[in-house]
Amino acid sequence: MISTSFGILILLIIIFGVVLSRAIRIVPQASAGIVERLGRYNRTLGAGLTLIVPFIDRLRPLIDLRERVVSFPPQPVITEDNLVVSIDTVIYFQVTDPKSATYEIENFIVGIEQLTVTTLRNVVGGLDLEAALTSRDSINAALRGVLDDATGKWGVRVNRVEIKAIDPPPSVQESMEKQMRAERDKRAAILTAEGEKQSQILTAEGFRQAEILRAEGDAQAAVLRADGEATAIKLVFEAVHNANPDEKVLAYQYLQQLPAIANGTASKIWVIPAELSGGVEQIMKAFKSK
Repeated sequence: MISTSFGILILLIIIFGVVLSRAIRIVPQASAGIVERLGRYNRTLGAGLTLIVPFIDRLRPLIDLRERVVSFPPQPVITEDNLVVSIDTVIYFQVTDPKSATYEIENFIVGIEQLTVTTLRNVVGGLDLEAALTSRDSINAALRGVLDDATGKWGVRVNRVEIKAIDPPPSVQESMEKQMRAERDKRAAILTAEGEKQSQILTAEGFRQAEILRAEGDAQAAVLRADGEATAIKLVFEAVHNANPDEKVLAYQYLQQLPAIANGTASKIWVIPAELSGGVEQIMKAFKSK
């Protein structure tokens, strides 16, 4: 009798443990749980410890409430000028209503992907290749507006849409690379020509400044020489005037200057001043007076 009671007690404890384990649920932070009672929506569980009715309530898989990043595979899109470009997009979204995200759509990630592809084809289909390559911001804004409106009823908020890459066809890429290479070569040639032009201008300007400075130096030197010669002549004249030389001294000075006149290399013709004859007469008189 005692063993039977003990067995029943053990069985009750096991049943109670199983029931308690099915009744206690722990929801992690930044997650939400949907509780269904007899197949119908009952309530949404937040983070923390909660109790549900075992075998009557069912907790669906938890929903992540954090912002999520999904990168979709590149999608081929035809532009207005009939070129097929491959567009790679990234979507940043967040679940704001777990109930709607669970019951309004089967898989909201697949729905966002398909909606993104459709919107891309509508937006990019009205642009040519050049406009598509240079209008990423407007394409992003159009995608975000359409996705935000459509996903609002799904309990999902699209925070941002980014286009990672827009790849034209290989033939167009090759043509663009050739054009860019030609543009770079053109800019390099222009810069080289501008550099040579500036170098020549600076060289000519430097030569001009050097010639001006040289001419100014020569002019100043000539002025200084003329001033020096004038000063020397003035000093000699004053010295001679102050010394009051006689005829003998002047005759001697004539004789001293004759070798300098004879050593001239600029001409073979000797020009004897008229005053020299008078000087010779003074010399003869000077020697006779002795």
